[in-house]
Amino acid sequence: MRHNYSNPDHGFYGEFGGAYIPEILHRCVSELQDAYLPIIESDDFKREYRSLLRDYVGRPSPLYFARRMSEKYGCRLYLKREDLNHTGAHKINNAIGQALIARRMGKTHVIAETGAGQHGVATATACALLGMDCKVFMGQTDIERQRQNVERMRMLGAEVCPVTTGNMTLSDACSEAIRYWCSHPSDTYYAVGSTMGPHPYPDLVARMQSVISEELKWQLREKEGRDSPDCLIACIGGGSNAAGTIYHYADDDRVRIILAEAGGSGIDSGHTAATLHRGTPGILHGARMLVMQTGDGQIEEAFSVSAGLDYPGVGPMHCNMAACGRSEVYAVNDDEAIRAGYELTRLEGIIPAIESAHAVAVLGKVGFKADDVVVLTLSGRGDKDVETYLKYRMDVL
Repeated sequence: MRHNYSNPDHGFYGEFGGAYIPEILHRCVSELQDAYLPIIESDDFKREYRSLLRDYVGRPSPLYFARRMSEKYGCRLYLKREDLNHTGAHKINNAIGQALIARRMGKTHVIAETGAGQHGVATATACALLGMDCKVFMGQTDIERQRQNVERMRMLGAEVCPVTTGNMTLSDACSEAIRYWCSHPSDTYYAVGSTMGPHPYPDLVARMQSVISEELKWQLREKEGRDSPDCLIACIGGGSNAAGTIYHYADDDRVRIILAEAGGSGIDSGHTAATLHRGTPGILHGARMLVMQTGDGQIEEAFSVSAGLDYPGVGPMHCNMAACGRSEVYAVNDDEAIRAGYELTRLEGIIPAIESAHAVAVLGKVGFKADDVVVLTLSGRGDKDVETYLKYRMDVL
């Protein structure tokens, strides 16, 4: 049977997805469901979006052959350099696209949630570019460990709204953003940052990020004489950079797909964000997905050194692919990610975001053949994480 992993069936990827929303948001969500495909498939949108990706974001992002890392891990390793995008991560691909959609829908206010701050910065950037009001919800814990990104958002004119519920991280920021949206449905557009939330957001965000795998096809043809790798590797929290990395390869069984989620202190430690290992089906933030929850359905807190991966759920596209055995998922603990980040820095002169360092750490857990072409997406750069790297350095080196 041929699968169609990257395209939902009426909002569902297998048993996961849907739109489980309060009645007050029904009009907003159904309006977006009706509008998003006609907008993004229009010639006018495509021209403006592609122009901004090229001239403003700086795409295509390079595909870099990592010679020293290749020698260490016995393969032909390429790094997809999303860290070189304007604002420093893949998040800008989606933020620009959704801001353009919001403007075409007549919305004047844009809200967003953020963990590591990169989606918040990207959304604030897009709103500054297009002259739109922006409000970003961010957990107080993340505000303290991502101070640089907080100040960048404020410089760009966004209001950063601290969230002090729960463990004050990404999941709590999502909940607060949805509460605000419920109170301001008519003029507000919620720019979701990952492949989560009610339909159509998982599909919409994946489509905005699919430029990553679209570029990989012609870049690999140039460098290797083929348009597909043997293996794709990406980190995964909510799942946006992973979705973009695999989008055009999801149904190609020749391509091995490996994802790295945040193990925290260990998947059995009680302090983890390894949802694909520990989660069970449930409803979170408007969609059915795998969720870390108690036996009576209460959401458990997620823990990770990475502010962008400590989410207690994961997007429905990825839930379905993992359930079907299409993707292999490794849990990478905090110390492994920090060590991998230092390794890439010292072997290739590239400081990765700690989120991306989780993907780098997978290289030591997987066996490769010498002629295997492996593409690993560096979803962001590590400027924002230098303090965290320094804090944990003595524990891992």
